[in-house]
Amino acid sequence: MTKIQTLPAADSKSVDSTSKPLPPRRPRESRGNLAFSRSARTKGLVKHAILILTGGLMIYPLVWMVVSSLRPNDLIFREPGLWLNSLEMSNYTDGWSALTHPFGHYMINSAIVVVGSILGNLISCSMAAYAFARLQFNGKKLFFGIMLLTIMLPFHVVIVPQYILFSQIGWVNTFWPLIVPKLLATDAFFIFLMVQFIRGIPKELDEAARIDGAGHPRIFLRVILPLMVPALATTTIFTFIWTWNDFFGALIYLTDPDMFTVPVALRAFVDSQSSTSWGSLFAMSIVSLLPVFLVFLFGQRFLIKGIATTGIK
Repeated sequence: MTKIQTLPAADSKSVDSTSKPLPPRRPRESRGNLAFSRSARTKGLVKHAILILTGGLMIYPLVWMVVSSLRPNDLIFREPGLWLNSLEMSNYTDGWSALTHPFGHYMINSAIVVVGSILGNLISCSMAAYAFARLQFNGKKLFFGIMLLTIMLPFHVVIVPQYILFSQIGWVNTFWPLIVPKLLATDAFFIFLMVQFIRGIPKELDEAARIDGAGHPRIFLRVILPLMVPALATTTIFTFIWTWNDFFGALIYLTDPDMFTVPVALRAFVDSQSSTSWGSLFAMSIVSLLPVFLVFLFGQRFLIKGIATTGIK
């Protein structure tokens, strides 16, 4: 008789191959980890609370000026709070036509100076930065160090010889003293900004263009300048804000009311001999801040990108 060999029976304790594996158990957080996470969360809340409080303190004067521009002139300093009982929109209409010319005339004067200053800084500072970053000439390090030293030189030190020079030329009561220095690369901060940016551009691009027969002017215009858009945008924004808010230079060179820029025109609202129209002054201050706010709002990403990619260390 043939023996029938039987297979061993399956163990009842073996795991079925078709059954799904159980999910792994998550390790329980120890008391130390829980305490650490709670302390980190508390520190984060405290930091955010401090930032919100600091931001509120910094923005409070601006909000107060906006509220004061909507109050009657005799209630501006009697009610220091931010609550408005009534809206006084006449401050804007009266302030717009309170001076010799409408306030838009002074904004146009400031726009002329701003546009000239921006073009001057973009052209002259970019060319000077390319020379310091790419060209080789005698005394390069010495001139670069002197250029950096001018950043620490106060504007008030050179204002007297500059005024004498421009007065002899006959440029007082014109916009030329405010624009021409920008065409001569006098803002060392922007030169240094662009130098650092150009140093971050690979020199292989210059060498490839030089192999194709390009000289320094063509390399600057076709290779370097298109890559400098973030640095140029940063220069444009800073130049706009600084020139638009410049009071001292315009006060020195512009004595004719027809040539006043916005900061000098705002100073004309304050009269030491008679009562000052504070409501109109605050209203026109808000109007003059709108261009700066819009430029910073739409150019903020270019400003951050330009500063972050300049390689300033």
